[in-house]
Amino acid sequence: MSELGDFSEQGFDSGDESGSDESAAETESSGMKTDDSGTKTGNGDFSEMELDPVGDDHGIGSLAVSEGLAIGEDEDNTRLRAYVTAPNRADVRIGKYLLVPYPDGEKLFCRITTLEYAQEFHSDDATEIHARRAMRSGPIDEADYKFMATLEPIAVLFEDDGDLKRRMTDRVPKPETVVTQARDKRDIKTGLKIPEDGVFLGHLSVGGEKVRTAAEPPTIDYRVKDDYESGDPLVFRHTLVAGGTGSGKTHGAKNMLRQYLSEQRTYPMEDGRDARMAVVQFDPQDEYAQMHDDNPEVETEDERRWEREGVAHGGHTETKAFVPKVSGVSYSASHHNAEQIEFTIPFSMVGDNPWLVAGAKLNDNQYGALTYLLKRFFRSRGDDGTYQEFLSYLDDPALREELDESGRVHEATFDAVKRRVRSVPSSVFDQSAEPITDLVPRFVRSGRLSVVPTYHLPTSRAKEMVVLAVSSLLVDEKLSNSPDHPAIKETPLVVGMDEAHNFLSDAESVQAQKVIGKFTDAAKQGRKERLGLFLITQDPQDIADSVFKQINTTVVLNLGDEDAIKSVNIPPNLEKRVPYMEKGQMVVYSPDNSEPVELIGLPKCVTRHGRD
Repeated sequence: MSELGDFSEQGFDSGDESGSDESAAETESSGMKTDDSGTKTGNGDFSEMELDPVGDDHGIGSLAVSEGLAIGEDEDNTRLRAYVTAPNRADVRIGKYLLVPYPDGEKLFCRITTLEYAQEFHSDDATEIHARRAMRSGPIDEADYKFMATLEPIAVLFEDDGDLKRRMTDRVPKPETVVTQARDKRDIKTGLKIPEDGVFLGHLSVGGEKVRTAAEPPTIDYRVKDDYESGDPLVFRHTLVAGGTGSGKTHGAKNMLRQYLSEQRTYPMEDGRDARMAVVQFDPQDEYAQMHDDNPEVETEDERRWEREGVAHGGHTETKAFVPKVSGVSYSASHHNAEQIEFTIPFSMVGDNPWLVAGAKLNDNQYGALTYLLKRFFRSRGDDGTYQEFLSYLDDPALREELDESGRVHEATFDAVKRRVRSVPSSVFDQSAEPITDLVPRFVRSGRLSVVPTYHLPTSRAKEMVVLAVSSLLVDEKLSNSPDHPAIKETPLVVGMDEAHNFLSDAESVQAQKVIGKFTDAAKQGRKERLGLFLITQDPQDIADSVFKQINTTVVLNLGDEDAIKSVNIPPNLEKRVPYMEKGQMVVYSPDNSEPVELIGLPKCVTRHGRD
């Protein structure tokens, strides 16, 4: 016996059977059991738990109710959060589209707006010890943290006689519902209200990466409605393409315009005809006439892919370059093979548009005097009166004295008008080329792209006068009840204007007010008259507000200027991405077409683009 006593009689001798029985009983009563090998293991509530559930996971996580689960009419009353499991966390991104099923088969289509790590257990990790331990240790064990995604509900998807439809979010999903990524093309297109058919703009993307599905092709094509079944074609409700230098806006604009010129695309007219679109593109950088030619960089695989997706491609042979003739300069282009047709602006066009020679500083009284003088001049000389003849007319001192004595035009007002008219570039009018008014049947024709290059013109004032004179001819004829040129009235027409901020800027001068008023009327009546404005600019903030308000489809590429970004009025979540977008990435905001989305345009131009 030891100093501590004899323990052999306490039943702990392994050779004592009775002791073994008592030991087993005590073990079992203490929540332990012995396996066949004699090893003690947990039993009942004290058994060891398996942390990895049996079976395969599906989805990215589940809805959490611990912080509230609510769907409300007011965004502030909506709380929708999902716990994202550790294996899925690396693939989850802000902006991705998710599905939350309801028990009856309907689905909530939503978007990730916030990602957040939260503590799994209460502790303070903002300490020196934690920081230094992290600096010396390996990768973080993500299982120690909660990874939460905040979701924005977009629509409820439901089946109706075999068709998938959407409605506003009007019900809350169940707690712990499994959340999955939206990977079905039909779900995503329906959830975002993207039309199945229409004019192709690009592929749906999130954060610069194309959204991919299990379909073939795996990408999701974004299209703009272009028929009358679901309202007017959106091309006649006007388009704005905004992007900075190097953003790819000309590349993208060419690809968009090429779709409207497709042989398969027609529009019903009031007389029962189906007519193809005519496009007139004003081109300050001499780039759009290249649409006549194929892109040498396009390969057979590119063409096959575009054909599968219904994307019109290849040079448009019905492309003509209508070149304004100005004395002292010439136009020569080796970078395209489009036919070149010279034209001039006849001074007779000023009779209907006095502001063409008004300059920027005439007040209302002076503008009224100019209008009166022009009417009197054309009455005496006829419609063939020229700019030089009008200058000679104003040089007559007897006319000045007569108008002053009669009180019709004060001599100071007469002199102000005369100075402004003389400041107009005389080389714009009445040159040795066909008047544009005589070329209208060739200029506006179904299926034709008519490009008006102005790069070769010597001054910005000359460019402005040419663009405004020709575009006003088109607009006036479209809006007229008794047009002089039926070809314009009876043809669906897109008027494309690059660097639109130079021509449609808001200003206080009489000339600017007349121009803006004309184009505002054109924009308002575009749907009725089959007239679409296609404005391209790097300074959208400079376009007159009355015109801007009529734009239905806004395509925004990279813009670095904060004022420019604010002016395009896209949702804040997309607005923040604009300065970081790479070439060809774009945001499309078209409320009557789809939810606001991010796209990636085609990496190659469908026609020739760029100079060697």
